Amino acid sequence: MANTKSSKKDLRRTAKRRVRNQEVRASLKTHIKKVKLSATAGKVEETAENLSNALSAIDKAVQRGIIHKNQAARRKSRVAKKANSVKAASEAIANAPVAEKAPAKATAAKPAAKAAAKPAAKPAAAKPAAAKKAPVEKKAAAEKKPAAKKPAPKKKD
Repeated sequence: MANTKSSKKDLRRTAKRRVRNQEVRASLKTHIKKVKLSATAGKVEETAENLSNALSAIDKAVQRGIIHKNQAARRKSRVAKKANSVKAASEAIANAPVAEKAPAKATAAKPAAKAAAKPAAKPAAAKPAAAKKAPVEKKAAAEKKPAAKKPAPKKKD
């Protein structure tokens, strides 16, 4: 336990700061969770708004010294990646071509179309053959060094 008056006051201040910091960390988690939930629901506008709020809250926490700047960068990167995946998915759906009925098949034109679509075969470039290394031969049993002998146990007197 603290002995001096100043150390007792310091403990009180530390306890207050700890509670305040816990509240901020909890709100950060809530902001990030809102982004993830709106992203999984596929709500693009809501996700963008929640992302903006989350990034702002993370930056404020760094300014106050509640979280480290590297942790903030990691969190921002992860939440932005999640939000961007929803945005990209919605754009892909919007830009997807509408399926139309295929025209009647032309059997004679099909092989000609395939041949025209394929690029001409490239001539093989003359490459020098790689020099092969000679296989390493294993040493004969006679050439190996003998195993080191263990020292004799000491005699007890």
